Amino acid sequence: MRFKSIMLALSAVAALSASAANAAVPGELIVNGGFESGNYGQIGWGGHQLQGWNSNGYNFLFNGSNVDNGGVTGSYGNLQLWGPHNGAANGLGASPVGGNFVAADGAFEIAPLTQTVNGLVAGKQYDLSFYWAGAQQQSFNGATTEQWKVSFGNQTKSTEVKQNANHGFTGWQKETFTFTATSSSEVLSFLAVGTPAGVPPFSLLDGVSMVASVPEPQTWGMLGLGLGLVGFAARRRKAKAA
Repeated sequence: MRFKSIMLALSAVAALSASAANAAVPGELIVNGGFESGNYGQIGWGGHQLQGWNSNGYNFLFNGSNVDNGGVTGSYGNLQLWGPHNGAANGLGASPVGGNFVAADGAFEIAPLTQTVNGLVAGKQYDLSFYWAGAQQQSFNGATTEQWKVSFGNQTKSTEVKQNANHGFTGWQKETFTFTATSSSEVLSFLAVGTPAGVPPFSLLDGVSMVASVPEPQTWGMLGLGLGLVGFAARRRKAKAA
């Protein structure tokens, strides 16, 4: 009787672990998460498009090598960010994944950058990761704050608020949020939030990735313990039979 109880408990643990492992199989769910397919400039304005993403705000696609040396064109002319090439030794540069990135004004013509994520399983958890930083528009002076508000369906999570000194750059950091899908497709949204309105605060974004959550380490530990108990029970049963 005791052996049967152990086997039933271990079967439940194995089923749970297998279910969690299967959730990680689908792989990457974000289209163009590195922003490499698109036209530099204000997204959604003047023919500037960003594959897989939609926006109608003061959001821009930058080349990581010319953010402070040439900038990009928007509805109000050329736009640059303060950096080493235009008078601010603040370390501004491309993200850790390199290439293009998005810069969104958090206090002027604010609108989200969105993408509909498909291939989800309702009730499953998904890990969203991205790199982000705070920067400022060149030719303006004063300290700012930057932040991202990230929504996935009806769930919203926020990064910390970055305090950014005059002509500053906060440096890049990686953020990971876990969301639970409620249907087979959800709208993913990044909204820049910054202050003050008169000193353009820009939130930078790159390397957006979403995959199904992997099993927690303790789940694998439970499975390993369970397999060990199965082996032990089998040996005891064999010894008694002998």
